[in-house]
Amino acid sequence: MGQLPSMMRAVVAEGSGGPEVLKVVERPVPRAKEGEILVRVKVAGVNRPDVIQRQGGYPPPPGAPDILGLEIAGEVAAAGPNATRFPVGTPVMALVPGGGYADYAVVHESNALPIPAGLSVEEAGAVPETFFTVWTNVFDRARLQAGETFLVHGGTSGIGTTAIQLAKAFGARVIATAGSQEKCDACLRLGADIAINYRAQDFVVAVKEATGGQGADVILDMVGGDYISRNYEAAAQDGRIVQIAFLQGPKAEVDFRRLMVKRLTHTGSTLRPRSPAEKAVIARSLEDKVWPLLAQGRCRPVMDSRFAFADVAKAHARMDGRQHIGKIVLTL
Repeated sequence: MGQLPSMMRAVVAEGSGGPEVLKVVERPVPRAKEGEILVRVKVAGVNRPDVIQRQGGYPPPPGAPDILGLEIAGEVAAAGPNATRFPVGTPVMALVPGGGYADYAVVHESNALPIPAGLSVEEAGAVPETFFTVWTNVFDRARLQAGETFLVHGGTSGIGTTAIQLAKAFGARVIATAGSQEKCDACLRLGADIAINYRAQDFVVAVKEATGGQGADVILDMVGGDYISRNYEAAAQDGRIVQIAFLQGPKAEVDFRRLMVKRLTHTGSTLRPRSPAEKAVIARSLEDKVWPLLAQGRCRPVMDSRFAFADVAKAHARMDGRQHIGKIVLTL
């Protein structure tokens, strides 16, 4: 692999605000510690939490670098003590707590995964954040089962496109919401059984109609705000609602009688602050249950756009515009 450089390019937010606060700076190449690998990054995924961090609302957890970026794909450049799973030169993808927008990033080897056959390195860089999030929330927490009805809001987001494909692959009936006819058509092409344009239809009414009045068994929501009470309306008896973000804000006035009468479960989680050991458990489940689907082409990340590393501000502007369908990545 040759000699490692001492310095690298990295993206940080200088202050908080719009895409213009993102700056490419020089930083020392990090060292892999106990159980860690150093990855030469070829692709870094751009995600909504990166935007919130840039705006000043999502600081890195303790010990994580201030460099943005939560998912990477590339190859192992060096291994720390007792990191034995991936030899130097192995292509990998990984979920990182920060530091992804850089030439090199360190990650605990248990939070890295091999790149499945047939997946390009660009696609691999668009997998970890959304697949880890969807698996832990929809399948671990909400226990989605074959034959159940699954409602996902924001069906063309990175999370949405992943959730549609995984829910279908595991036998659920899928309803997605999106904000235009074009986006609804994209959801249907991905396998959604029904796509609801929330600008033209009340999703509560549409879900009830689509399920013969029963409602959705599992709902994945990143909107919050008034969607919280509307999700209670749209949920089936014994329904499970999983909260992963609050694009409309984290506060709402809710009539909790629905929760009792329908025996609902409203849960939620964040991924980034979890320990490497907790993330390792999710990684093993993905490798066991989902990686074969990726290798077979039965699900794969939907790619919206690719931006050169120097154009990171343009990549964030694309996400801010909310016109994207699928994943945005930076190529290094």
